[in-house]
Amino acid sequence: MGSEREASKDRTANASAMKLLLLLLCGYHSLGAGDAHSISKVLATGSQKAEAVCAEPQVTRSSSSTGSTVPLNHRYGPCSPAPSANAPTIAELLRRDQFRAEYLRRKFTSTGGLQQSEVTIPTNLGTALDTLEYVITVGIGSPAVLQTVLIDTGSDVSWVQCNPCTSPPCHAPAGSLFDPAQSSTYVPFPCSSAPCTQLGDEGNGCSNSQCQYIAKYGDGSNTTGTYGSDTLTLSASETITSFQFGCSHDEEGLVSHQKTDGLMRLGGDVQSLVSQTAATYGSAFSYCLPKTSSTSGFLTLGAPSDTSGFVTTPMLRSQQVPTFYALLLQDIRVGGHLLGIPPSVFAAGSVMDSGTVITRLPPTAYSALSSAFKHGMAQYPQAPPVDPFDTCFDFTGLSNITIPGVALVFDGGAIVNLDFDGIIQGGCLAFAATSDISFIGNVQQRTFEVLYDVGQSIFGFRSGAC
Repeated sequence: MGSEREASKDRTANASAMKLLLLLLCGYHSLGAGDAHSISKVLATGSQKAEAVCAEPQVTRSSSSTGSTVPLNHRYGPCSPAPSANAPTIAELLRRDQFRAEYLRRKFTSTGGLQQSEVTIPTNLGTALDTLEYVITVGIGSPAVLQTVLIDTGSDVSWVQCNPCTSPPCHAPAGSLFDPAQSSTYVPFPCSSAPCTQLGDEGNGCSNSQCQYIAKYGDGSNTTGTYGSDTLTLSASETITSFQFGCSHDEEGLVSHQKTDGLMRLGGDVQSLVSQTAATYGSAFSYCLPKTSSTSGFLTLGAPSDTSGFVTTPMLRSQQVPTFYALLLQDIRVGGHLLGIPPSVFAAGSVMDSGTVITRLPPTAYSALSSAFKHGMAQYPQAPPVDPFDTCFDFTGLSNITIPGVALVFDGGAIVNLDFDGIIQGGCLAFAATSDISFIGNVQQRTFEVLYDVGQSIFGFRSGAC
């Protein structure tokens, strides 16, 4: 009897893990997204399947936006420009997420204190370089060679695979391998040039009088090559001349197995796309990450002239490492009631990160959230935990479920009412505990237009944008 019970527990845990993986990759279709009061939300459990075909974009742009919009799609769904059937297991996906969160936490907390501080191109939800999940397609060079690259708000030096690349051979799964020798506008930087000296820790010496770079990742992967500039094409009518990026000729580790052409970095330091285009787009960008694999979102360079449709909160920056964008979480609301978490719990700040999957909170905050959420879910039996989630429920046989709404309350009174799938994933509360610093993950960001206005030092959130 004991062995039968253990086998039954294992089957239940495995089933929960499989459901969770599908929902992390595909999302829920929910009712009540962006509700004004967010006391409770209702989900029809039969609506969890993603569509088999790419749906028409459901993008709602800000009325004051001056940029143009193009679709953004899910890596593993029918809209992906570089589809892959090799989805990670739930254990691997969440292991990678934990590793990234710890890697960024160490970098962020070692830098010291914080300070308070348009054109649109397609973005596509995927997974590569451990947890980076969103890609855009741009053109590099003259003539332009299409490149499908990941976006990352937690780093600065962009790069694409370049010819020659033989160790290991480059894959160029989504576009064509970029050959700098075939571009009339490509220029490698001299070793003594200002762009080369600005690379700092990502500089990698000199070769044949040309500047070399190295991009390292938390799992030990790296890519190395020549640092130079070329024309970046965002759309048929929008180009950026002398865009600085790394031309990768050598890749080691997991980075060599990814199914994209490179990485477009949106951090806050001088090498990022955001900083390089500040004179044109004003050191601002926004994105809307799609809910499912069959829907689309967008990435926009530039800020809207009117942010009345957004709730806003001050942006925090690190003086020593300006890559990161952070904000101050003040409390959490569950079922319409504030939890009353002491402000000191969130004093270290919260990093807004496109590459972290789930939101991670300091232990005191997570414990309060978990307890309040369990109280609001008392009508449902609890289910075995699925690491790192420990607040899970059994919805077997139910056609509809009702959960308490959850809202994040930020400095300045900005209240962000989370969508259903930003609250619960695969029957589990979609949050986890971390140490002192919080991370706002992309699961909680989905369907919101998240505005990073670096020039004005504000974050903005607009619900129901995609």
